[in-house]
Amino acid sequence: MIERYTPQEIGRVWSDGEKFRRFLKIEAFLCKALEKNGKIPAGTAKKLDKVKISVDQIKRIEEKTHHDIIAFLEHISSQIGGAAQYLHIGLTSSDLLDTTLAWQVKDATKIILEDLDLLIKEVKKKALKYKDTLCVARSHGVHAESYSFGLKFLYLYNDLREERRLLSESLNYVACGKISGAVGTFAHLDPKIEEFICEKIGINNAAISTQIVSRERFAYYLSILALVGSTLERFATEIRHLHRNEVDEVKEPFYKGQKGSSAMPHKQNPIVCERICGLARILKGNALVGFENVNLWHERDISHSSAERVVLPDSTICLDYMLKKMTQVIKHLKVNPKNMLRNMELNRGLIYSQKILLKLMDKGLPRMQAYDIVQRVSLGVINKNSSFKKEVFGDAQVKKHLTKKELEDIFNPYSYLKNINKIYKRVKLI
Repeated sequence: MIERYTPQEIGRVWSDGEKFRRFLKIEAFLCKALEKNGKIPAGTAKKLDKVKISVDQIKRIEEKTHHDIIAFLEHISSQIGGAAQYLHIGLTSSDLLDTTLAWQVKDATKIILEDLDLLIKEVKKKALKYKDTLCVARSHGVHAESYSFGLKFLYLYNDLREERRLLSESLNYVACGKISGAVGTFAHLDPKIEEFICEKIGINNAAISTQIVSRERFAYYLSILALVGSTLERFATEIRHLHRNEVDEVKEPFYKGQKGSSAMPHKQNPIVCERICGLARILKGNALVGFENVNLWHERDISHSSAERVVLPDSTICLDYMLKKMTQVIKHLKVNPKNMLRNMELNRGLIYSQKILLKLMDKGLPRMQAYDIVQRVSLGVINKNSSFKKEVFGDAQVKKHLTKKELEDIFNPYSYLKNINKIYKRVKLI
């Protein structure tokens, strides 16, 4: 991921230096296991503690070897003298690569989960704050019925909470290493060594592997990251719609000194939400790459490798960046309840049409007959630029079935929110 969208902490997990340091630790754990079994001299692992990793030197060696693991081994071998003969015994490159990858995914996911928790916390605050704030709900972009602004946040809260659970639970499946040798048969190492090393670095070990762990794991993982990203994209799109001048119900925060346009000084654009929508496309595209990587030749080829070096770091970094940005947007979101009420009036009361329909049905009218009456009145409101309340009160067919008091009770926007607390309780927020 480019530096512009790379938070420092998660970026460090995927740095070349960190990758090589983890390679070294795995080699050291292997030496310790072999020492215990009497396979290599005692004290070999301690010699690895003194190794200094130089990414630049490893890359220079790789220019000659065209193989990053051999370059890494050559680099550390030059620093430990005769102990170098005990490096990498029974391993293949993917033992280091896949085990390190699982380790990095685990640590990157921990950071993502922490930042996801911060976002969920801010969303929860807004859901509670705006529980009783009236706005108009829209379907197809058109006014539908009276709504609670807090429900928009509650809906987001519930989705993020469920996705957090999926992401956390996925680590049992995804963060899974292997130390099983060239084609996964443990021909040169006891399986207990794999268990020992994976336990040391805090990941699971694959029950069975070939030269690699199955790529279904990463396809699943990338799909969850894309799912979270899509949820952020959905809410960012909602903010963008409500931010428009014609709507003006919310505004993305605009900070002191911020500039909206190089040409138009008045502009305050929802640039962060637009950025979140754009970055979500990367996550969805990368998820497809994950599924493409499942299909490999025989016990493995390396067509997955080049793609994974991009999509796994990029997806975790990208999502973490999106979470941080969305947290700031939600925390500092400018909300305009007055404009929400103003916008509710733009439909001239048409949002109460279903209430009239149901009330007429309560009086014994067949549904379609009641529907036709209400639709006729509604279209009259639109065509005559009148108000729904005025037309309903003056319609002979409606007055035949409903009293003035019954009609007055219908035009109460808060009546739509009578079960809001029950919804919040179902989501366990109150």
